[in-house]
Amino acid sequence: MPDLLNLITDIEGISVGHATDLALGSGVTVIVFDAPAVASGTVLGGAPGGRDTGLLDPSMTVNAVDAFVLSGGSAFGLDAAGGVQAGLRELGRGFAVGSVRIPIVPQAILMDLLNGGDKDWGLHSPYRDMGYAALKAATKGAFALGTTGAGTGATTATVKGGLGSASAVSSAGHRVAAIVAVNALGSATIGDGPHFWAAPFEKDAEFGGLGMSDVADHRMRLKGMNTPATTIGAVVTDAQLTKAEAHRLSLAGHDGFARALLPAHLPLDGDTVFAASTARHRRDDMASLMELCHLATIVMARAIARGVYAATALPVEGAQKAWRDRYPNGR
Repeated sequence: MPDLLNLITDIEGISVGHATDLALGSGVTVIVFDAPAVASGTVLGGAPGGRDTGLLDPSMTVNAVDAFVLSGGSAFGLDAAGGVQAGLRELGRGFAVGSVRIPIVPQAILMDLLNGGDKDWGLHSPYRDMGYAALKAATKGAFALGTTGAGTGATTATVKGGLGSASAVSSAGHRVAAIVAVNALGSATIGDGPHFWAAPFEKDAEFGGLGMSDVADHRMRLKGMNTPATTIGAVVTDAQLTKAEAHRLSLAGHDGFARALLPAHLPLDGDTVFAASTARHRRDDMASLMELCHLATIVMARAIARGVYAATALPVEGAQKAWRDRYPNGR
């Protein structure tokens, strides 16, 4: 088995691309499947924004997607999927309707309009072009984490948010991985210290190896009582899943939110998790599905902490400090 990168691209048949604009303080990330992937998803936040998320319901007809898009820009960012769709159309990808092919590109957006970046973009938002650029930049293997792509403008209640990813292998050899843009109303860290809520799940000191805090500070920490925020991500496996099973995997991904962020799933966030199967390996038993759900929770929690740990502050006046700025010595 090739060495794992601890990234979603450890799943064979997946490419990831970013478009990043530090002056804008925003960006786009695209997860592209080599072949259409069985997919579903769930929204558990109270203020979501998305495109083509309705078709992910297990009762809906379309079974597979060509790509997922994660984007900043709040509702303006929904233009990004159009750019990704245009690029996939150039490649001849898409769901066949008669003689026409329509690329299926569900998208989730996060609110990063108040982070100090220059949002004076004129009549049309830049997100369609950024979506196209992210698709063109998509590659297999290693990709950047932290203040990049959809994580560029992400923030949390305590330190800068960012883009994270993590992977794992089940006892049956199935791979499962997560990617997430951490833009939480709440916090990924405990109290006023550097420790992460996801610490019990950490692997190989991937977010500092600090372990748990001596004191579990449960005080509610929010960006603000009237400020929308959203953490958005996806979990993917190479094990064969039905659409209903992919839906269950997405719910397990939300469990990762609940273990890595406090609080999560609030009335003013739009917490969204997509899920997909590349179906490279057969699987038809309940035991393996339950283990995949278990691992989906863990890789999502780890990915959230990694995204915050890897983030750097935006190069704009008044930008939120990153974890590494507040805790340069890990404490």
